[in-house]
Amino acid sequence: MARKGDLIVGLDIGTTKVCAVVAEPTQEGTLDIIGVGCHPSHGLRKGMVVNIEETINSIKKAVEEAEMMAGCEIRSVYTGIAGSHIQGFNNQGVIALKHREITAKDIERVIETAKMVSLPPERQIIHVLPQEFIVDDQGGIKDPRGMAGTRLEVKVHIITASVTAVQNLVRCIQKAGLDVIELVLQPLAASESVLTEEEKILGVALVDLGGGTTDITIFGNDSLKYSTILAVGGTNITNDIAFGLRTPPSEAEKIKLKYGIATTSLLENDEEIEIPSLGDKKPRHVSRSVLAQIIEPRVEEILCLVEQELIRSQTKDILGSGVVLTGGSSLLPGLVELAEQIFNLPARIGYPREVGGLFDVIRNPIYATAVGLAKYGFKAQVEEGYRGWKKQTIWQRFFKNLKRWFKDAFF
Repeated sequence: MARKGDLIVGLDIGTTKVCAVVAEPTQEGTLDIIGVGCHPSHGLRKGMVVNIEETINSIKKAVEEAEMMAGCEIRSVYTGIAGSHIQGFNNQGVIALKHREITAKDIERVIETAKMVSLPPERQIIHVLPQEFIVDDQGGIKDPRGMAGTRLEVKVHIITASVTAVQNLVRCIQKAGLDVIELVLQPLAASESVLTEEEKILGVALVDLGGGTTDITIFGNDSLKYSTILAVGGTNITNDIAFGLRTPPSEAEKIKLKYGIATTSLLENDEEIEIPSLGDKKPRHVSRSVLAQIIEPRVEEILCLVEQELIRSQTKDILGSGVVLTGGSSLLPGLVELAEQIFNLPARIGYPREVGGLFDVIRNPIYATAVGLAKYGFKAQVEEGYRGWKKQTIWQRFFKNLKRWFKDAFF
């Protein structure tokens, strides 16, 4: 079993579920999933904590399940953050170069200037994501290190969040006995597990259909161009079913998962469904087409809101790869066909990819964010390790490699 320090844990705390994924780096530079835990979430609404104790209990149960499966003790996690309080916007910074050759310090300095924005005291920055660098008049540069110039500019996408929402989320995780290594925007994490590099370069919209929110992120030229979060999701569909069929929300969720379909035009078998009634009344029977007629208008509304955001952000024209749908609500049959009809773009379901181990277990859109958090953490640790390696002298590197060789050979 790997040492605790070798394991990377992604913790996805959503409105309807909490998922924990334990990943172990391999010698080939990939990740093996060795533990998975998932438990219903009862303490959040629209991605924000509304009940501390219930959220803590949900986290503990999901983590305990992952620990049991992985045979390890989880102490620190990369966790996702979402909710209607999240806001994203573009900004840019510029500096004059002290030396002709651009260094890593120059890059840090220009990004710091891009971060100098006026924010209300109740908001904080979560991410500053470079989109492109411009050296003098030459744009479209991903890494300007080593280039010559007199002026360096950067365009960035900045993600901000409510300080209170962040503090409540972190407090729940800490009270569950865990340390937070980093907070990561949930759709950004999901993009790590479900999108390909080609899609990010050509242009793609990732639509994460969660329980309480629908998260939209637009990628182009391998960078994040736009992000927003809509305060509607799968819970709205469940509530519509509960109201329309006069059944408890818990039963409505089961009916949605078992019999739900996004569009009536694809309904082939109009079977009878048993609907539990409220109180002591006897169960009733309705046709599946009635259920579809309740679900379709809400799904259309959500997708039309996404379409409006694509138009408003002026990013629809760059989506050469179309739209990728992920999250638990993306599993509704007929959703892809309805999305292609509304967006007039190709669409597909985003499943976690490029991981080993318990791949069959996590090959489900509900694990997209948790797996993405683990991949995000692995990528961050590799980059941090590389920066530390570059700071070592050639002799330090030699003796470190020699020590590792002896350890592998004799222990």
